[in-house]
Amino acid sequence: MESIINYGDGIAAIDSGFIRPRLAAVHCIIEEDHVALVDTATNPSSIKVLAALAAHGVRPTQVDWILLTHIHLDHAGAAGVLARVLPNARVAVHQRGARHMADPSRLMAGTVSVYGEELVRERYGEILPIPPERITEVKEGSLLKLGARTIRVLDTPGHARHHVCYVDETTGHIFTGDTFGLSYRELDNAGRAFVLPVTTPTQFEPDALHESVARIAALKPEAVYVTHFGQLRDIPRLASDLHRLIDSFVATARSVSGNGQRRNEQLRVALSELLEEEASRQNWGLRGAALWKLLAADIELNAQGLADWIDNHNS
Repeated sequence: MESIINYGDGIAAIDSGFIRPRLAAVHCIIEEDHVALVDTATNPSSIKVLAALAAHGVRPTQVDWILLTHIHLDHAGAAGVLARVLPNARVAVHQRGARHMADPSRLMAGTVSVYGEELVRERYGEILPIPPERITEVKEGSLLKLGARTIRVLDTPGHARHHVCYVDETTGHIFTGDTFGLSYRELDNAGRAFVLPVTTPTQFEPDALHESVARIAALKPEAVYVTHFGQLRDIPRLASDLHRLIDSFVATARSVSGNGQRRNEQLRVALSELLEEEASRQNWGLRGAALWKLLAADIELNAQGLADWIDNHNS
């Protein structure tokens, strides 16, 4: 697979190689001699990201911005490493997440609580702090300059309260992190893409997510870019699917009983059944054992996030 996928209009995606091909993209916005990266993937991915930039003729000094959609480590884990080798880059992050980039100890501890210490060390490595003077806190309406381009910030909670999206004012395209769901290219059928909500722990809020998806769709972008994975078009159809599936995920969560591991297992089974129905309904391009291998980690994490939401919603 190409190290950089060019979408035109100065926008591209680097396949970070995190866990597997086409799982996590680091998007690039290139405006003459000015470059922004949207999300970073993880420390082990940074070598591949830097090599892809070099192969594309991008010098480290040309990167002006590292734009973090949120601080989950599959999106922000390499920010500290990249900041050290991209000397002119400032790190833009939601004001709720800025302190965790300057001191990632609590962020690391929270990630360990979800994934376990051994897996976190293997996948993410040591998360390096970013000097506070290199961090730009962003909020709704913040404007960031990239050469002649302007990048506008949308505050988009629902997946996480520290989530933002970035609107490229030149094209109207939007970099949506996890707010507009995930869309694996393996599921595409005859060029038709599909989306699934991302309800991973610990701040899934369905009402807020509905509102954020609606805001993105209302801007009528020709394309959005999801970290998992790449460019999406046909936004009205995909937004409608997301709204329907958010409600289905919530209904599934409410249908289970009990607590602890028993409840989590019920959620995994129920989500698997829901996704089997969705695969048939939408005629996904991948089925059977290969589909469940692809989605196993997402089913597990979405089940955990829904369980957290149930606990918080009922408390």
